[in-house]
Amino acid sequence: MIEHGRVVSIEYTLTLDDGSTADTNVGGEPLFYTQGGGEILEALEEALAGLEVDDEKRVRIPAEQGYGAVDPEAFNQIDLDAIPEEARHVGAMLVAEDPEGNQRPVRVHEVRADGVVLDFNHPLAGQALNFAVRIVAID
Repeated sequence: MIEHGRVVSIEYTLTLDDGSTADTNVGGEPLFYTQGGGEILEALEEALAGLEVDDEKRVRIPAEQGYGAVDPEAFNQIDLDAIPEEARHVGAMLVAEDPEGNQRPVRVHEVRADGVVLDFNHPLAGQALNFAVRIVAID
């Protein structure tokens, strides 16, 4: 049974409310995490507690318990020249690096004559998350 400290292996598909698939590992390697270790979303951990091998569960996590609401302060305009020409279109994904070397995805939100507005929110911010999970193993 899934309990605190146990290493759990899951197969999952993550869909959004519009029906699109945001991520899946079905047909690939399972995801391993330690229950209670903060390695996956806390709300998902809580929903999986008590399940056993081969159990399946559908879990809907509201945006506030997932990656949060869209933060309007996380949009920043930068000079057009700082963006590669092939990425100067709405929706282009880039990788930003902070002074400590940590990387995170950013999305081109808007292209203006005087610059590009980048969205530094998590790509799934503001989205409810719908997980279909199957428990593969528990160690």
